Amino acid sequence: MKIAVIGSGGREHSICVSLKNSKDISELYCIPGNGGTSLLAKNIEIDIGDFEKIKNFIIENKIDLVVIGPEKPLVDGLTDYLEGFGIKVFGPNKKASQLEGSKIFTKKLCQKENIPTAKFGIFKNKEDSISYLKSSEFPIVIKADNIAAGKGVYISNNITEAVNAINEIFDGKFGVANNVLIEEFLEGEEMSFFIITDGITIKEFGTAQDHKRVSEGDKGKNTGGMGCYSPSRLISDDLKSKILNQIIHPTLKALKKQSITYNGFLYAGLMIKDGNPYLIEYNVRMGDPECQTILPKLKSSLAEIFFSTVNQKLNEANIEWKDKKSLCVVLCSNGYPDDYKKNIEIENLEQLKLDNNNLVFHAGTKIENYKTYAIGGRVLNFISLDDNFNIIKKNVYSNLEKLNWKNGFYRKDIGYKTQD
Repeated sequence: MKIAVIGSGGREHSICVSLKNSKDISELYCIPGNGGTSLLAKNIEIDIGDFEKIKNFIIENKIDLVVIGPEKPLVDGLTDYLEGFGIKVFGPNKKASQLEGSKIFTKKLCQKENIPTAKFGIFKNKEDSISYLKSSEFPIVIKADNIAAGKGVYISNNITEAVNAINEIFDGKFGVANNVLIEEFLEGEEMSFFIITDGITIKEFGTAQDHKRVSEGDKGKNTGGMGCYSPSRLISDDLKSKILNQIIHPTLKALKKQSITYNGFLYAGLMIKDGNPYLIEYNVRMGDPECQTILPKLKSSLAEIFFSTVNQKLNEANIEWKDKKSLCVVLCSNGYPDDYKKNIEIENLEQLKLDNNNLVFHAGTKIENYKTYAIGGRVLNFISLDDNFNIIKKNVYSNLEKLNWKNGFYRKDIGYKTQD
């Protein structure tokens, strides 16, 4: 079987590693890939926004399955385009991807189906938004309606911060903004909950807790993710039942009412308050860095899971997990999430102690002349597995210290809420 993975981040490297460990994979491609994927797959330099070139490559190379990693090509309709040429694709179509592509679409769906979520208002211009803020309680949450690589959410503590957020969104920081979403701030603790579905069967695919803020103590600017751990310390059978019955199932049923079949991963970003889940947002793919944290725990063949899903035979797939916990810390370029330098060499990678339980996934890297260079904001993902989080943290931070990359930084408190 030949598989092509679309994307260039740590998520895509981790998917490639899991696929490479699956049986019956004769060729593995990554479009466009990164330094890490180049070591186990064939990187193909095609812009992921160039649907026609991707289609031509897939057909010419007789690829059996395309796996779409990032949200933008899903929201832009790459699945629909490729399926129009008879190509099998793992990942939801354009209509289903509105769950992530438009926060307002999701909030309206929640409102109609009585799915627990924060109270909200939708505003079409700066003036109405700011007028609403003047009578609001703080802190308050302000969101860009479109996709924003995990950075389009502001938690504003006062009117000055809120007005700044409104101005940035409507001034085009995340692309053209026709609407802004303003939500009440929910006190609680965040959790990421993942499922996989073929439109008929739903199967759980792990939990995690992500640390999106750039600084220790979950402070500072939002990023694409500075690290996470799995499973979430909050998960229980009772909570799982509430998430599935109050949020996941009603959402997928609501899509079916609109003749939308969901195929792929679905990631619910939740706030847990007093033992009850509230939907913050949906992502229509695996999270990053959650994917890097969860996939190493998978015992079953990822390729078989993907093929079962696209063939609507997920009920026949056996999804087994290692009885281990995991944690990921993201190494970033100095200056991220703002400006940072590119093409900076990363030395000492060969000094790291790596095995099946201690891994490094590449994100913003390239390899030239046997040297590895940082070309992105989030550069490397350090992961460890064990049955004890204290041992996991020790292993992860030991490897980060061995690397000792002076041009980067990382949070030293990932998973600080975990207890063994």
